[in-house]
Amino acid sequence: MKRALRILALILAAVVVLGLIFHEAVLAGLGSYLVNAEAPQKADIALVLAGDGEGNRILAAAQLARRGYVSKVLVSGPSGLYGYHECDLEIPFAVKAGYPESYFLHFENDAKSTQEEALEAIPRLHQLNAHKVLLVTSDYHTRRAGRIYRSAAPDLQFIVVAAPDSSFTAGGWWHNRQGKKIAFIEWVKTVTEWFGI
Repeated sequence: MKRALRILALILAAVVVLGLIFHEAVLAGLGSYLVNAEAPQKADIALVLAGDGEGNRILAAAQLARRGYVSKVLVSGPSGLYGYHECDLEIPFAVKAGYPESYFLHFENDAKSTQEEALEAIPRLHQLNAHKVLLVTSDYHTRRAGRIYRSAAPDLQFIVVAAPDSSFTAGGWWHNRQGKKIAFIEWVKTVTEWFGI
């Protein structure tokens, strides 16, 4: 029994020492796992996922339209922002940044999660006769969002395109408070999704 406890203590000590030595590599690996983005391709439409208060997602999608990857951008807009839908704020933001309003389609919904958003967005994508979709979301959200949308609509082809986030980089998210919060929350959501929670 004492020998087993000594072995366990040595293993734990080794893990702690290795963690201290390689902590940046481990943290970068945790951040990198969240990011699973693809290069953009010509597609039928881009879908901007909700949840970005800085406007990076819609600006990335608008740039894709400007570069000719898509002709239209469907902008997801859950309700709840002081009586507005998120798309009602995002589209004027992108227009103010110099993109034509004609790029954008409002998609008002009541989703409270990426899973709910997918269940509401997929029928709309079918109505628009979309088959190949550029799914635009924050880089840290790309792996989970891609998995959710592909699982919910295997008949559609989703190309997940990352929008940058000023607070999160896969190789340095732990250097600022907001980056830590983003990584923690995204990991909690990733793990709970694995268990269907």
